[in-house]
Amino acid sequence: MGRRGRKRQLDVESRYWQLVLSGVGTVEACRAVGITRKTGYRWRAESGGLPPMRLDESARTNRYLSLLERQRIATLRGQGLGIREIARRVDRSPSTVSRELRRNLLPHDRNRYDADLAHARARERARRPRRGRLLDDADLRAEIQAKLELEWSPEQIASHLRQAFPHRPQWHVCHETIYQGLYHSARSGLSRTLTKRLRTGRPLRKRRRRPDQRRVRFIAPAVMIDARPDIVARRGRLGDWEGDLIVGRQSQSAIGTLVDRASRVVKLLHLPFGHSAQQVCDQLEAVFGVLPSLARMSLTWDQGSEMALHDQIADLFIDGVFFAHAGSPWMRPTNENTNGLLRQYFPKGTNLSVHGPEVLRAVEDRLNHRPRKTLGWQTPAAVFARAVST
Repeated sequence: MGRRGRKRQLDVESRYWQLVLSGVGTVEACRAVGITRKTGYRWRAESGGLPPMRLDESARTNRYLSLLERQRIATLRGQGLGIREIARRVDRSPSTVSRELRRNLLPHDRNRYDADLAHARARERARRPRRGRLLDDADLRAEIQAKLELEWSPEQIASHLRQAFPHRPQWHVCHETIYQGLYHSARSGLSRTLTKRLRTGRPLRKRRRRPDQRRVRFIAPAVMIDARPDIVARRGRLGDWEGDLIVGRQSQSAIGTLVDRASRVVKLLHLPFGHSAQQVCDQLEAVFGVLPSLARMSLTWDQGSEMALHDQIADLFIDGVFFAHAGSPWMRPTNENTNGLLRQYFPKGTNLSVHGPEVLRAVEDRLNHRPRKTLGWQTPAAVFARAVST
């Protein structure tokens, strides 16, 4: 007799995942349910950071039919009710009920739907390992891996496959398929190390958490964002910029970030000797001084002390410089999103002054020549160049 594998502790695993999904850390969740940290991390690694399908009934998502719902379907069907009436009574879509009967009512059942047997069949299908599409198609896997090596996001890759290979519909996978392939490498053949090429670089998927609210740190005597022209909010023209700093370890180094709201073109400020108001002002003059006037309409910044000399650069912009309200980064959404992308190249907690101008220009070039969904999968550089030329 061969050696038996580990016995799944479904009730314990269910409580563990309920704690993790409620925001409890892995170590605390393991301690609460009485398992070792190694077991908790193994469960997370096996499932790619998300709850597996094989959970206890009480912890399963309502996306799938429960045993109680299948029992109700069996009772109502035994009463001779139609599919639509059954669906109405169990509060499910008629297509869900129809698909359930088609999948779990086999010829040898003699047209009798058994809820317990149907539930067991559904659970068995969920357990059965499936071969992923990427595992069966080496060429598709190589194409996806090549784009991941270039640090394209799965959504960008999915769009590229549709545009570059319109006559190969079997290659038109969605971005979630690529994510699943990365986090379940045994079903795709993709290397788990490619997760380092994602924006976050996380080896496991992570639920989004609500960030703490920021406190007001600085009030600048300047024009607030409420006075900004309405056309800026509509992204109706070129030259409306948003700016900020990304800071390094202990806030001792920084890189200035600028992004055009309409084209998403990114420009970076080299600040090797500090990020005082004068140093930031000098770099802003150097960057915007070479741009045509139509590409310098307005600038929106947060209320950081690095913009204390904003009056010295206000003349560079036709409409002037505006400031977001304190503690409201969502008022500069394009810049906040861009800073998130830049953290892939300039991680938090590192010394940013070691990156010279050539490194900053290389990162600019990479971001500006990467297709963006919000631009209809055009590149920011192409949109910016076309707008300037016209």
